[in-house]
Amino acid sequence: MQYGWNKSWENEWNQEDRSHLQPGRIIADFGQMYRVYTSEGEIWGEMSGKMKHALQTGSPYPAVGDWVELQLLEGEDRGIIHGILNRKTSISRQKAGAKSAQEQLIAANVDILFLVTSLNDDYNPRRMERYLIMAWNSGVSPVILLSKADLCEDAEVKAAEMELIAPGVPVHAVSALEDLGKEAVTGYLKEGVTVALTGSSGCGKSTIVNWLAEADEQRTQGIREDDSRGRHTTTHRELFLLPQGGLMVDTPGMRELQLYDDEGGGWEQVFAEIEAIGEGCRFADCQHENEAGCAVRAAVDAGEIDEKRLLNYRKTQRELQFQLKKEARSQRKLNRKDRSSKEPVRRKSAFWNSRMDEE
Repeated sequence: MQYGWNKSWENEWNQEDRSHLQPGRIIADFGQMYRVYTSEGEIWGEMSGKMKHALQTGSPYPAVGDWVELQLLEGEDRGIIHGILNRKTSISRQKAGAKSAQEQLIAANVDILFLVTSLNDDYNPRRMERYLIMAWNSGVSPVILLSKADLCEDAEVKAAEMELIAPGVPVHAVSALEDLGKEAVTGYLKEGVTVALTGSSGCGKSTIVNWLAEADEQRTQGIREDDSRGRHTTTHRELFLLPQGGLMVDTPGMRELQLYDDEGGGWEQVFAEIEAIGEGCRFADCQHENEAGCAVRAAVDAGEIDEKRLLNYRKTQRELQFQLKKEARSQRKLNRKDRSSKEPVRRKSAFWNSRMDEE
């Protein structure tokens, strides 16, 4: 089977009796319907009634990249999804506009995450720091792609700037128009390896998919002249099998990236040098603002740390702390709801009714 099925997935599959089912991988998400790859080809899939009911208690929705348990319907080009195999990795962000902490899963079982930013007026190192936090928290290996290098006269300078904020992370300046950097990028697309692309709207993700796939897999659009931003070309997440043998997930462009959690320690990893210098502060709870004896402020004054990087350090720290509080509130509400559903039905005695009236 193609699409990344290997011995590891086969071993997990065989841990339970699934003789009446077969594995499939979700390659496109259309809301209530999913496009699923199976050993017999592509089919449409939808969740079983039991699985939909379980969503009310916080069970996960299927996502692009998931391996699922499928019941094929005889004589039909569709099947019923009964479950999801344990995810190896999951790329998530905070759902935009949500009042409570709500995870929005971007893709599952991804090995490498291409963080794409274009070398035009949309270039933003501070935004890249946020993407790096998301990547490290997801358990995937990040790679930074600086797209549209043909439009930039100082691509090497900006690549060096990215290397400073992301030590150890590969950085490649690429141009689909001039076929620049293709050899380096295709080196990641080994057989069975799943790569996802993420970035802001108009950064060139769909163009990169077409470039690497050597076919027009995704529709592309130009960018606006006034702000170098683009409209959403990709409207849904989709996984493609590339001629190199690897797999690639294209995702809709993000207007904003709200961080969801920091369980993977991504924030500390992205700002590792600030955390290390902070060990030398006079006070253990130093906020690196105006405290006496702050080693971090001294490093900023000495030009060792960019002031804007320190501001983003504080901003993302506050954001993650706020999301943690929202998640705790949401969990408390869920627990109360769960306890309420399990409480025994009270007898409606005259005393109980009178108490209810008083309340």
